[in-house]
Amino acid sequence: MRFGFKPVPLFHIFAEKKLNTTMEEKIKRLLASVVHPETGQDIVSSGFIEHTASAEGKVTVVLRFAKARDPFAVKIKNQAESLLREAFPGAEVLVVIKEGGAAPRPEPKLKTTTGGIARVIAVASGKGGVGKSTVTANLAIALRNMGFRVGVLDADIYGPSQPKMFGVEGYVPEAVAEDGVDHIVPAESMDVKLMSIGFFINPKDALMWRGPMAINALRQMIRQTLWGELDFLLIDMPPGTGDIHLSILQEMSLSGAIIVSTPQKMALADVIRGISMFRNEKIGIPVLGLVENMAWFTPEELPDHKYYLFGKEGTKRLAEEEHLPLLAQIPLIQNIRESSDEGKPVSTEEGLTSEYYRLLAKRMIEELDKQQQHGKS
Repeated sequence: MRFGFKPVPLFHIFAEKKLNTTMEEKIKRLLASVVHPETGQDIVSSGFIEHTASAEGKVTVVLRFAKARDPFAVKIKNQAESLLREAFPGAEVLVVIKEGGAAPRPEPKLKTTTGGIARVIAVASGKGGVGKSTVTANLAIALRNMGFRVGVLDADIYGPSQPKMFGVEGYVPEAVAEDGVDHIVPAESMDVKLMSIGFFINPKDALMWRGPMAINALRQMIRQTLWGELDFLLIDMPPGTGDIHLSILQEMSLSGAIIVSTPQKMALADVIRGISMFRNEKIGIPVLGLVENMAWFTPEELPDHKYYLFGKEGTKRLAEEEHLPLLAQIPLIQNIRESSDEGKPVSTEEGLTSEYYRLLAKRMIEELDKQQQHGKS
């Protein structure tokens, strides 16, 4: 199956690159007027600007603070946002704070025809509707905030939602021909690379593909996407277990899997089958842990109250029974839903909600490191 890509004219690539360079220079000139109160130096010359990007009405700046919990970080972030919004009216402005120096970069593990990927993580669920895609998107942003290079492969063939989550629903993939092969250029939003079957279909159309057709489409996205060098590639898996899952596991060299569930008994019954699939001796992919999503509900007007709408700690108990870590318990919070609908995962903003996903990313990395040490011993 072919998607009918058209190669990008070279002059278009160079013109776009030149335009982006000019914009990034303008961004840095603006930010040179922001001074760190402690050092008395501007944030550009003193090396606080880790990354700038501008494309399709979006301006992104990543600020790197060597000191953890820099007391002036939020003030500087607010100043930068104010300057950029004034200079680029109508543009979506995103300023991200990173702390504590550069994150360690694992060595690329998976060498593909389109780059090197250090770690590939499957984000799975036993059934639909448990928030797997929301967890995937926010985990990607949390890893990005830690300084990692991140990509997301939306492999949920029959319900692709990552284009909506990242605000790139209208993206039309281009192709770059190399040695007679078309390589697909992924979307990039908030410093995360993204490829989804949703880019190739009308969002209003039902996707009525037989298994082999869906598998071929996934295989093409896996093999031909220009991921470049990534520290993490997160795969938003289809819910359940089946042929598509097996094809993904055969195509990709996975570092591990995390399984998302609500505490509800009906959901947990399907999680057990998912654990069994990954643990199958013919597959042998380590389950890094479980994530209990929608663990409780706390109304905004009653912040000290917890309502267990789907049962209490069901996923936690299952994790104990299966001798697996519980990586996170994430509550049902209104701003998670609102941010997802707006195409800007809640982890892009600082606050208590994003902290749940930061801890998930931290614990997942710890489990990956344990697996790596276990493999060496």
